[in-house]
Amino acid sequence: MSDATSPGLAGATPTRLGSNSGQPMSRRDGIAKVTGGATFAADNHPAGLLHAVTATSPVARGRIVSLDVEAARSYPGVVEVWTHENRPALSDDPDSKPFPFAFKIDVLQSDRVRYAGQPVALVVAETLEAATEAARLLAPRIEAETPRLGFDGGEPFAPESVGVGAPPGHSVGDAEGALATAPHRVEGTWETPDQYHNAMEPHAVVAEWDGDRVTFDMPNQAPVMARAMFARFFAIPPENILIRTPFLGGGFGSKAIPTGPYVLAILAARTLGRPVKYVFRREQMYGPTGHRGGTRQTLRLGMDDSGRLTAVTHHSDSLTSSFDEFLEPAANVSKNLYATPNLTVSHRGIRVDKGTPMAMRAPGEASGSAALECAIDEAAYEMGMDPLEFRLRNYADRDPATGLPFSSKALRECYEQAAKTFGWEKRPLEPRSMTDAQGRLLGWGMGTAQFPATFFAAQAKATLRADGSAMVETSGVDMGQGAWTALAQIAADGLGLDIDQVEFRSGSSDLPDAGIAGGSGHTATAGAALHAAGADAIERLTEMAVNDPESPLHGAGNSGVEARDGRLHRRDDDSRSESYAEILARAGQEMVVGEGSSSRPASAGEAHAFFSHGAIFAETAVDPELGQAKVTRMVGAFAAGRIINPKLAKSQLEGGMIWGLSFALHEEAVHDPVSGRIANADLAGYHVPVHADIPAMTVLTVHEDDPHVNALGVKGVGELAISGAAGAIANALWHATGKRARKFPIRLETLIG
Repeated sequence: MSDATSPGLAGATPTRLGSNSGQPMSRRDGIAKVTGGATFAADNHPAGLLHAVTATSPVARGRIVSLDVEAARSYPGVVEVWTHENRPALSDDPDSKPFPFAFKIDVLQSDRVRYAGQPVALVVAETLEAATEAARLLAPRIEAETPRLGFDGGEPFAPESVGVGAPPGHSVGDAEGALATAPHRVEGTWETPDQYHNAMEPHAVVAEWDGDRVTFDMPNQAPVMARAMFARFFAIPPENILIRTPFLGGGFGSKAIPTGPYVLAILAARTLGRPVKYVFRREQMYGPTGHRGGTRQTLRLGMDDSGRLTAVTHHSDSLTSSFDEFLEPAANVSKNLYATPNLTVSHRGIRVDKGTPMAMRAPGEASGSAALECAIDEAAYEMGMDPLEFRLRNYADRDPATGLPFSSKALRECYEQAAKTFGWEKRPLEPRSMTDAQGRLLGWGMGTAQFPATFFAAQAKATLRADGSAMVETSGVDMGQGAWTALAQIAADGLGLDIDQVEFRSGSSDLPDAGIAGGSGHTATAGAALHAAGADAIERLTEMAVNDPESPLHGAGNSGVEARDGRLHRRDDDSRSESYAEILARAGQEMVVGEGSSSRPASAGEAHAFFSHGAIFAETAVDPELGQAKVTRMVGAFAAGRIINPKLAKSQLEGGMIWGLSFALHEEAVHDPVSGRIANADLAGYHVPVHADIPAMTVLTVHEDDPHVNALGVKGVGELAISGAAGAIANALWHATGKRARKFPIRLETLIG
């Protein structure tokens, strides 16, 4: 087995890749998706299929008084009805958390209601229509209690961790003392709302048992990891679960772990001895599937007379559920971006009667950077400095939290290239100084983008076949980001083949573990394992050739041979070569199999900090009488290590900036203060940008060779461009109107108030 753990981490040049990587190839799955050939989870219809539907609570807090079970059972086609009084037993406590990524789930374990939309009963029927009508007939009666909502209505507590196990606070120097003596200070509080993932494809599962083995067709971002999370509820080994997830219609962090309705549907399939399908309705994705929790953030910045930051404090009150804990780690964004000798970040949890938040695209970075970039802009104006000049003076060349170096040179280049392309040098310092031909107030703003270069652990297998083609396998997941294509490009280069000669298998838990498709680390992690597997296969093939007296490569040794274009070449004499097929044929072998793995050793983080960087510039236009705001132009420059596929990277970076625009101007879950129910739990009321909202966008990628980040030199781009984008837009709106926004999304009443 070849291991991609260490190469590149000691300062060597990243692994050489071939002609496939770096090419703007179109998505290999694109035609299947646009022609209807792609099979998503809910498209599966095994013989004997039953349909499951949940009845849900209309209020956020209370106790179930009654359910009309008889009315539901008597409806034609109904097979079973479960409530908290008769649900069959599970093998583990749904309120326990035995795994780092585990969450407490609601599976009819009691009569308590903990959030609006919580399942209170399950109906299984022969048809979806029968199950839906029977669920309606249950007519749940809830003894409602006053819901605890909002930052001032919940119960505060001191968390042990934020995000996925991160410390809730960090301190360097004496921030309070430095603030007290700083000649220049700014302070402000910003609020960000609850936001919901809203993937195009709803959560769904088709579960079919065969004895003590079970197959799930479901969208899942971590199919191997998820097996153990499901297995604990059914007292079976994880290996007895097959999760098939070839296509996902978006995930954004919400499709990696079990949810209550999933577990109920799987239990129903086992109990009834027939396959069961459960598909979330859109409004049911606002509760048990997680969301980005709201934050109230307070920042205080101190500067000396030269405009250098002398102190930063960043505190976040982060909302979580009444029964579990996931806090948006918003304040942590200030740990790693701007240089200051005195820094304090802290978090406080607020328990409210909502479903538990979880990781949602750029968790912490999206909400934290929105507030931080607004505060940095205010600090620049406190000093009478251009916002770009202020950032150039204060961006960090070492991680402020650890003192470790990172690629700050690339960030400076991002600033300079994006500013030049945008035309920033023409920007007047004072607000309300520009108008367009329509009389709208124009504003220009900017923000800094930064995201950790995450790296998990993965495994892969590569098989060179007798005809000279290859098959590579890993359980990687394509949520729409183009993983099928980028990972195949890396795998092909590892084998010295053209991508058209490589069969790529992924999206199934019975394949080698590709880790998690999340944290913008999937391409680097799974790609490194695939490349290592290819290298292992080539090494085994080379051994056959160099030890064969009949081969023109005989005696060359492994280090004396290079693989390219389906052939092995001697390095000292390129004319002496042999095809893979010829080597296998003479050896009498049908195939040669290589295995690879990848991981980042803990010691790597002791010498370097790993981040992607970027700079985003935005132009906004505001009607001076109505306050109607529109983003008219965005330019972003990003440094994210080696770019495997420029076309896919550009698409991801554009998508990130669009997400930031949505954060700034559109997205917000609105709760009814009486019932606690989400009032806009659909795509009509929960606003996301459409084509008419999207401005002209320019994406620039800055060349960056980072020999320390991983063996391939690859970083993620998926979440990078979200950070900084909302702040850039907020700052542009201030420049247009002179009005500082303190709440997201930014509303017209703020701009004309």
